[in-house]
Amino acid sequence: MDDDLFQLRQLPVVRFRRTGESTRSEEDGDSRQQQDVRAVELGDQESEALTDGAEVPREFANPTDDTFMVEDAVEAIGFGTFQWKLSILTGLSWMADAMEMMILSILAPQLHCEWRLPSLEVALLTSAVFIGMMISSSLWGNISDKYGRKTGLKMSVLWTMFYGVLSAFAPIYGWILVLRALVGFGIGGAPQSVTLYAEFLPMRSRATCILLIEIFWALGTVFEVLLAILVMPTLGWRWLLGLSTIPLFIFAILCFWLPESARYDVLTGNQDKALATLKRIATENGVPMPLGKLIAARQEDRGKIKDLFSSHFRCTTVLLWFIWFANAFSYYGLVLLTTELFQEGGACGRLLVTLWAIDRLGRRKTMALCFFVFSLALIPLYGCVGRVSMTVLIFIARAFIAGGFQAAYVYTPEVYPTATRALGLGTSSGMARVGALITPFVAQVMLEYSVYLALSVYCCCCLFAAIASCALPIETTGRGLQESNHREWGQEMTGHNSEGIPHSSSGSQG
Repeated sequence: MDDDLFQLRQLPVVRFRRTGESTRSEEDGDSRQQQDVRAVELGDQESEALTDGAEVPREFANPTDDTFMVEDAVEAIGFGTFQWKLSILTGLSWMADAMEMMILSILAPQLHCEWRLPSLEVALLTSAVFIGMMISSSLWGNISDKYGRKTGLKMSVLWTMFYGVLSAFAPIYGWILVLRALVGFGIGGAPQSVTLYAEFLPMRSRATCILLIEIFWALGTVFEVLLAILVMPTLGWRWLLGLSTIPLFIFAILCFWLPESARYDVLTGNQDKALATLKRIATENGVPMPLGKLIAARQEDRGKIKDLFSSHFRCTTVLLWFIWFANAFSYYGLVLLTTELFQEGGACGRLLVTLWAIDRLGRRKTMALCFFVFSLALIPLYGCVGRVSMTVLIFIARAFIAGGFQAAYVYTPEVYPTATRALGLGTSSGMARVGALITPFVAQVMLEYSVYLALSVYCCCCLFAAIASCALPIETTGRGLQESNHREWGQEMTGHNSEGIPHSSSGSQG
């Protein structure tokens, strides 16, 4: 251990950033922002500041093979054993999320019969969970940006597990309503597993891996149903609530293995920790570390909502919020519009559609395509169609709207920089919960007055979402994850050219 630390201290690490001409973001801005510039050697921790407009040192303006960023290191190390382990750990978080959501459809009817609850109180159980998720999503994102991805994720998992177990002991309706709302509050942090996951994935694998995490959601729903079949007839719903926290318990134990994001560490000035994490990943994957100095841009202000509405991200944030809202609004609306038979369709189809399109068409066009096809599939339902035709149309609609949801999960962590990535994903997830809360009023209440009006609302919503997807100013396909809210040297030097093709200045130990 001491030898490893000694070797790490011999590796020179330079951290710097400047105002410069970076990849076009949302607006053609010629204005330059004043930023701190620091060059830090691990040995002496000396720093130097250059204000805006200062001359760029020759060695920084013309990088050579002795510099690399976290992005370059992740690309050089590639996908390997470490990422496989991280995939399973991230998948456990998704399984737990799916199981807690699946419980709603099992618990509500049971309590309706056992406690003789009126329909309104049964509906409030579901609403309470979604309200908890809606309120907490932004908070967990803020915590993850300010205190670390691992910290935010661990807190949300432990919170969900604690109140999930407590809800099994609820004596009356009021208690279980409050406790399930607190469970929903914890589930609101589940999307942050995607933030951490994305920051360890190389560019070529990122979209595919995030999409394939959907498999764990399916496993979670199946596991919950099997658990209910085994437990409910003999032990009852209380045991089901308690046993449903098993994936959360496993995740909490394995969290000791989980490292903090190296991208987050360099942004907070923890170069030693970031370098140790990268070395650990390289060792687990059996590949050499890049040679040279680690470049980073330190940023003190992180996880601030105002940064989502800066001139560079204002348009993106507003459009993404509507896209996430439309996804959840339409997805859960379609679930409510169809019978249980139709609800189970489309799990494989959505994956195949999005996997094929996400890198070929790009993130924006994939989302637009999914929304458009969803609207197109609903149009024949205005007429009298047979059961088989309706099944096919529902299958297509479910496949594409769920595919659009997954494409949004890929795009959102990619478009925001490390300083606001978790908050951007959290607020977007919160908007999705708003859509899920509102959609019953259309799919159930409005449907009683007019089927055509309800279908029209969903069609129009998704058509507008398709337009919003095309209007997103940034395409992230083939683009590295951005490190700072500001325009910086490191991304300029070792990042990507105007065509979005990655290039790296890092070497590898031979």
